[in-house]
Amino acid sequence: MSEAKTYIAGLIQNARAAQKEFEERFTTQRAVDEVVRAIALTIYNAKEELAPEVVEETGMGTVAYKITKMIATTTGQWNTMRGKASMGFIENPYDEPGVRVIAKPIGVVGSICPTTNPIITVVMNSMAAIKCRNAIIVAPHPKAKFVSQKAVNMIRAAFAKLGAPEDLIQIVAPDHCTIETTDELLAACDVYRPAAITQLQVVGKQLDIPVFEMGQIDPVTIAREAVRYAADHGNDIVFLDTAGRLHIDEALMDELKAVKAAVKPNEILLVVDAMTGQDAVNAAKAFDDALGIDGVLLTKLDGDARGGAALSIRAATGKPIKFVGTGEKLDMIEPFHPDRMASRILGMGDMLTFIEKAEQQYDEEQAKKLEEKLRKNRLTLSDYLDQLEQLQNMGDLSQIADMLPGGMAKGFDPSQIDEKQMAHNKAIIRSMTPRERENPQILNASRKKRIAAGCGLEVVDVNRLLKSFEMLQQMTKAMTKGKLRGLGGMMGGMPNMNRMHGFGRKKRLK
Repeated sequence: MSEAKTYIAGLIQNARAAQKEFEERFTTQRAVDEVVRAIALTIYNAKEELAPEVVEETGMGTVAYKITKMIATTTGQWNTMRGKASMGFIENPYDEPGVRVIAKPIGVVGSICPTTNPIITVVMNSMAAIKCRNAIIVAPHPKAKFVSQKAVNMIRAAFAKLGAPEDLIQIVAPDHCTIETTDELLAACDVYRPAAITQLQVVGKQLDIPVFEMGQIDPVTIAREAVRYAADHGNDIVFLDTAGRLHIDEALMDELKAVKAAVKPNEILLVVDAMTGQDAVNAAKAFDDALGIDGVLLTKLDGDARGGAALSIRAATGKPIKFVGTGEKLDMIEPFHPDRMASRILGMGDMLTFIEKAEQQYDEEQAKKLEEKLRKNRLTLSDYLDQLEQLQNMGDLSQIADMLPGGMAKGFDPSQIDEKQMAHNKAIIRSMTPRERENPQILNASRKKRIAAGCGLEVVDVNRLLKSFEMLQQMTKAMTKGKLRGLGGMMGGMPNMNRMHGFGRKKRLK
């Protein structure tokens, strides 16, 4: 046995012993929930200490947003779990007479944590595992291994104070923390749609993933040969891109059955168009009956559909929605979060996703400088350009609006924002010299003519931008007269942000 396998085997052995002890000693729901609560409370109380270390080690996000996410996750996860039965006899979800449901732990859970949310993932996964009296082993990302280790050690110390086994949660030590190399392969099994193979090759090039293709031949043969090729060339994962089809087309459905029989895939994902509404549910049910799908990827959620199909598909098939597509770009496929989708459907927004998107574009130092300029009414066209770019980098404005709760989104109509005009404004500013951006009052007729020629627009377009910027300056000037609290004040001004909600008073188990 290799050194790595020996090390992991030791962690598993410790976890099993801790899980058994926990199951035998903590025999009431209250006692279990107190341990779960300790996880959330520990990270909540350490948020100001952990957030800077997360940003420093990962190089991602900002301290302010990391703190906000820790607040939202710890309080939200605890409030969701508190009072829920997770042991012994629980409510019969099937409502069948004579059936009794008993909740039992499964043993040891493994958790792989990304570099994007190293602390949040630890909190959510460990609370879920231990709520059901399981032990958990955390595998941190190499770029977040030290701060993840610190968070886990804090939680272990909290367990010790409650008399719970510390090894209920363990983490792979920094010197054992690595990422195994994985080579993917795309297999072009869509031989019906024109240019489908070429399109897949373009996608493969963008993702730096090779594409296996054999032209317009039998898809079953292509799938079989792709798997064989992957085994010979060291490809760990093979994606079989099959053609879209109607569930009522018996010949093409039989083809999929033949592909499944030939290669025995580990997972079958059905791609469903959210815009088709109830038809999507019928299709998902038919494909599940024929193939036994493992999950669904719901696309076109950036359209008019609010995601109700997701709820219906889950109810009809019993299979989870694993991913959603929110646009045409490759980075617009994201994991499906049922709670966030439910919030959007109910008009309550999706603040966690909004925070994640904003966090990727937010520069804390830049924000501080901008706040100071706003206070002194020294906003420049360079600042205006930076804000336009950050806004556009967050994605489609209609999607951003959908993430905001009803009250915050009130008065924001993305349809009234001309993104083409925004692009023109950026081009105009970039055609200016640094001195002109800082001092737009020096822009005379000849300068405006040169700027217009430089960006391929008209002088009237330059004047329109300058007029809009002048109005923005007047607005910020009015706001600074006792009304502007700044970007930092926005969060500080929210009521009760410095208090912990939902955890109640500290109680010690006896």
